[in-house]
Amino acid sequence: MLLDHVALKVRCAAVATVCAFIFTPTLGSAGDTTNTVLQNLLTQERQQITALGSNKAKKIAGIGADARIRVASLSKPKQDNVTPVSSFKQLKEMPKASGGAEWACLSEALYFEARGESFKSIGAVAEVIINRRNSSRYPGTICSVVSQGVGGRPGCQFSYKCDGRKEVFNEPAAYTRVGKMARLVLDGALPKVTGGALFYHTKAVRPSWARKFRRTAQIGAHYFYHPK
Repeated sequence: MLLDHVALKVRCAAVATVCAFIFTPTLGSAGDTTNTVLQNLLTQERQQITALGSNKAKKIAGIGADARIRVASLSKPKQDNVTPVSSFKQLKEMPKASGGAEWACLSEALYFEARGESFKSIGAVAEVIINRRNSSRYPGTICSVVSQGVGGRPGCQFSYKCDGRKEVFNEPAAYTRVGKMARLVLDGALPKVTGGALFYHTKAVRPSWARKFRRTAQIGAHYFYHPK
């Protein structure tokens, strides 16, 4: 914010006046002339401020709730204009995402488990994986959660890990899309939508375990559950 010349002069005068009361010059004889000049300037500035009146002087100096002048560098930046990502259209405008092993494992799981789903559905599947990572029932990393049961009992927790096919990303655009989704989820930039679910399955199947759990959400082609 730009300050006009008069307001700036008065504001500086107010500051100089306060400082003059606190730090009285103690110059030696060599500085007596300079000291006298400063004192004269401060006297003139005090008279200018007094002529304005206390309320108006405070407003111009930027003091109080009705201050007319504010120092821009001290103001907190507004976040109201930040638009949350909630659609593929907005997602497309984001730069290509990247990350470490945890990001790569989450992107892989989203690609093979939900790449053809809606924006909300992909986010929901990612949320379940994050919920498992954060639960004491499951391993403590995303990669371990996704790979749990491979080559052992009770078997793969994510079916694509046990379908006998190599994980190849044949749809680059879809992988880029889920990679961005994975980045948003890891950054905590998407709302929680599954009610803390730790399980999900597509509507096309009816696993026996689903009867034992509490259904927390129905999103896209998936049902989501939490143990009772």
